[in-house]
Amino acid sequence: MAVTIYYEQDVDPKIIQERKIAVIGYGSQGHAHALNLMDSGCDVRVGLREGSSSWAAAEEAGLKVCTMDEAAEEADLIMILVPDELQAQVYKDHIEAHLKAGDTLAFAHGFNIHYGYIVPPEDVNVIMCAPKGPGHIVRRQFTEGSGVPDLACVAQDATGDAWDVVLSYCWGVGGARSGIIKATFKEETEEDLFGEQAVLCGGLVEMIKAGFETLTEAGYPPELAYFEVYHEMKMIVDLMYESGIHFMNYSISNTAEYGEYYAGPKVINEESRKAMREILARIQNGEFAREFMADCENGHKWLLEQRASINEHEIEKTGEKIRGMFSWIKRGDE
Repeated sequence: MAVTIYYEQDVDPKIIQERKIAVIGYGSQGHAHALNLMDSGCDVRVGLREGSSSWAAAEEAGLKVCTMDEAAEEADLIMILVPDELQAQVYKDHIEAHLKAGDTLAFAHGFNIHYGYIVPPEDVNVIMCAPKGPGHIVRRQFTEGSGVPDLACVAQDATGDAWDVVLSYCWGVGGARSGIIKATFKEETEEDLFGEQAVLCGGLVEMIKAGFETLTEAGYPPELAYFEVYHEMKMIVDLMYESGIHFMNYSISNTAEYGEYYAGPKVINEESRKAMREILARIQNGEFAREFMADCENGHKWLLEQRASINEHEIEKTGEKIRGMFSWIKRGDE
């Protein structure tokens, strides 16, 4: 099924430039949206909690900063970019009372709208601009003159021009430079969660850990195991990203390619695909969302236990030592 893709020539920048925009939150996505919109000539203010540690950083970047209530009251387009588990409470406490007929409520991920944790009034637009990349990449590519592709979605078109608004917003954050893909809140939410869980984060991390453990348990030095299953992963993915699987196969040896066809289906097999279908079903029926929100209400107990476990894994200790030898690598926390 073909998708619809829009580019700069399909968008009216004046629509977003004439709006008063509130970006609620100044984390990874928040800082990228706010700064890119400001550089695109938009009227932006960042809404934060009083005493937020991000307040000074946003002001130093040249942005207008105010409380979330003040930002929501001033704006006619409110982009909520706090973590998913906080959005419903932030909406209830700081945004809902300030919504006026004809306003636009915006998101970068559909979790709270799709699963019903936020139910906006019928007289406001509900849109989504979801850049397909982390916030720091969204900002970096914008400053370099390119942009990260965006998904554009409309859940509620109260004014009749919500699609024009979301396309213009995507232009403001740089998405029109590389393509704005039309989607729905359901598609974005469910596909995004599945990709994170089954492939990008859950699947990839577990596969790397399993490969590392298999080699080290067999007596191979952890440093060599790290290079084989962790370090080289980026190089292989870069080749695929740049020109496709066929180009990656062209670039590697015949030995490696033969091994790919032989061993790949043994690692990712029908049992793996069954697990993926189960993961997708839990996302579609809301079971994952309910479980995640319950853990959030329990102080992130399970999440924090898993985070502590991976941080103590031998592969992370080995990786930290090896990456310290690479002067060309900039640490993600610097």
